Amino acid sequence: MSRSGNDGAGLSAEEQAALKETVAERRRTQQRGGNKKAGELQDCLDKIAALPDPDRVIAERIHRIVTEAAPELDPKTWYGMPAYSRDGKVLCFFQPASKFNARYATFGFNDGANIDEGTMWPASWAIMALTDDDVAKLTELVRRAVS
Repeated sequence: MSRSGNDGAGLSAEEQAALKETVAERRRTQQRGGNKKAGELQDCLDKIAALPDPDRVIAERIHRIVTEAAPELDPKTWYGMPAYSRDGKVLCFFQPASKFNARYATFGFNDGANIDEGTMWPASWAIMALTDDDVAKLTELVRRAVS
């Protein structure tokens, strides 16, 4: 049996919860109409505020990094996680360690991000804390991702 309680027969409880959050996110988006972006931003901020430490501290810093380095991205939630999109497509996201009972949080990029380096490159980073050097690296990656 895996750490998340999945015996290989289907989705883990954590994965099922993430899918339920996705359905709820879509319902809220449909109900908002013209105030969609403001509502998605509030959903993202609420999700960050509800995280346990140290995930919350890391997510708050990630949010500042992304919104300052790439203000053109729209904060939202994605599978119940803080995410940042362009033209409705998630470009980068924060996966809290607590979401899937993982050892570390993850900051990742989807394939729309301009982070290519040759024929192979990292698309996500494990995070247990953020130093000033880490913040500088993530800031540069986010800037590159939207370029």
